[in-house]
Amino acid sequence: MRVVGLHAGVVVCTSAVWQTTCAIVRGPVDGDGDGAAEAFVVDSPILPAELEALPALLEQVGWPCSGLLATHGDWDHLLGRLAFPDASLGCAETTAARLTGTPGEAARDLRSFDEEHYVERPAPLGLGQLQALPVPGRLEIGGGELELHPTEGHTSDGMALWVPWASVLLCGDYLSPVEIPILAESGSRSAYRATLERLRPLVERADHVVPGHGPVVDGVRAAALLREDLAYLESGELPLARRSQAQRRIHTKNLERW
Repeated sequence: MRVVGLHAGVVVCTSAVWQTTCAIVRGPVDGDGDGAAEAFVVDSPILPAELEALPALLEQVGWPCSGLLATHGDWDHLLGRLAFPDASLGCAETTAARLTGTPGEAARDLRSFDEEHYVERPAPLGLGQLQALPVPGRLEIGGGELELHPTEGHTSDGMALWVPWASVLLCGDYLSPVEIPILAESGSRSAYRATLERLRPLVERADHVVPGHGPVVDGVRAAALLREDLAYLESGELPLARRSQAQRRIHTKNLERW
């Protein structure tokens, strides 16, 4: 797992699997370097050793885990509960509805992945009680507020998080430099385009953009990815830098849901 500090209050961990990102966000500090000892873990890495490392990482930087947040309901973004079994899990109201409407789906998908890749875990995934967050909206953290923005399109649910004191955008499964836009069974091409347009003003203000998969990019690169993704959704032509066999397979599935 790769760990990168983007700001005094934002650390990003990237899993060895699918380059799945997990961000740790601490509330803003004042001019004397003091601030609320409150931090959220957003999304999750995938492998057991990576999840086991998260509590030690927070202890090392001195940030207590005040709760978990998930950008959307795909299983590979919900594994924070395995690292912090007593922490609350917050998500958009759309994601809470999705997860409660399909109980056990995330655990079954994780079990299928583990069986295919011979992964052993100390405990099964249990999501527990979810905290449904109104989106668009704001979420207090220490002395600041995270902005929550809706992100339907990849799936029928989700939210992006804007960290104003760090100028960091956590956008979930959008604006990836390694993946083309993916339309899940519940996804929508028109909703995906609308989400990209909704994210555009945040990208223009961002110092860093953290996609759900792939390396962190700066605002300029994220703006270019946004344009490329809109062009792909309009024309169906793969971006030059994302034409691998894996992306062509994703494209074939996308066309079935076009």
